[in-house]
Amino acid sequence: MGAEALNNINLDMGGPWEAVLAVMLALMMFAVALGLKPAQFSFFKTDPKHYLAGVVAQIIGLPLLTLGLVYLLNPLPSLALGMILVACCPGGNISNIMSMFGRANTALSVSMTATSSLAAAFITPVSILFWLSLYPPTRELLTVINFDVIAFLLQTLFILALPIVLGMIVTRKAPLLAAKIKKPLAIGAVAMMTLMVIIGFYKYRELIPLTATLVIPLVVIHNACALALGYLSGLLTRADVPTRRALTFEVGIQNSALGFVILVTQLNGLGGAAVLVGMWGLWHLVGGWTMVGAFRFADKKQAIKKRRRIDV
Repeated sequence: MGAEALNNINLDMGGPWEAVLAVMLALMMFAVALGLKPAQFSFFKTDPKHYLAGVVAQIIGLPLLTLGLVYLLNPLPSLALGMILVACCPGGNISNIMSMFGRANTALSVSMTATSSLAAAFITPVSILFWLSLYPPTRELLTVINFDVIAFLLQTLFILALPIVLGMIVTRKAPLLAAKIKKPLAIGAVAMMTLMVIIGFYKYRELIPLTATLVIPLVVIHNACALALGYLSGLLTRADVPTRRALTFEVGIQNSALGFVILVTQLNGLGGAAVLVGMWGLWHLVGGWTMVGAFRFADKKQAIKKRRRIDV
């Protein structure tokens, strides 16, 4: 299969499966809203500089960086679309776990994840359209697949925003019920979405070896740049070491599962984009845990130097 053929492949999961994916995504967003607490947004008051630096780096900085990368690397339009789509997604909850093991500012990480998850319901659809429109090949690709902008905005807002609003209402009116159903809903929705992604990859498994040489370098470079952007945002704002690490994970780890579902249900399941988003979902775990190891190694070296100074 030629490289250009990627632009013409669509992952057709079938109407019923796509409907299930949409429902699972809505349930996941509902569960996210059930877990939102005012305390998670306290950094807006207690440490606004670093909190806003992370939010801006994630919502504006990463898509802008990605736009620069696609202009520089000139990937296939479908691959460029996947890169931009991932960059527009909110941070993933796994970043909170990485922050904990990487001895980062975990409280800030949780706060930023909550913010990006809440903002995703309203910002992500518009952000995707805006950044895709700034790169001519992806703009043209949307025209080729007869992309309906209004339908995309309405459907995506319905799937993302309505569950968030309902979840916040339930949390306010029935906090005990919200606390009781939050975890089972989240686990069930994530498990089902993961299963759907696995099914999709298995159904189109022949695409993976054919596209690996095209996709893997893009994913590695993109993720490395995202992690570096997060760390740089901490340096520029003169953050302490734990805060710089938290910003690294928050900007470098994206909710690629959300991107995959949006791609399949709203963007005709473009083959190249789907493979790239799926690969990102695997690689950002490698990149993230590598950073955890690097941070812990740095701490160990620092501790050894400190002990030597004390002994002297």
